[in-house]
Amino acid sequence: MPLTMLSEGKGCRIKEVRAGLELKRRLTEMGFTPSSSVRLIGCERGNLLVNVNGARYALGRGMAMKIMVEPDPCEGVELG
Repeated sequence: MPLTMLSEGKGCRIKEVRAGLELKRRLTEMGFTPSSSVRLIGCERGNLLVNVNGARYALGRGMAMKIMVEPDPCEGVELG
């Protein structure tokens, strides 16, 4: 499921990043790596505000669609 489908305030784990080499490298440098913890903080002006490994980022919807996530067993995530 893409990151854009996560409910606001919910956390999950990154399963994979489905992007080209440059974008994948950029996201990896930002901490978007498999098994990293990510939480959707909210949406603002079409961007998703997320917290990944303690750092806060604003991602465009197109970029967020390339980040596949799975429920975090410790969270009991409700998918939106």
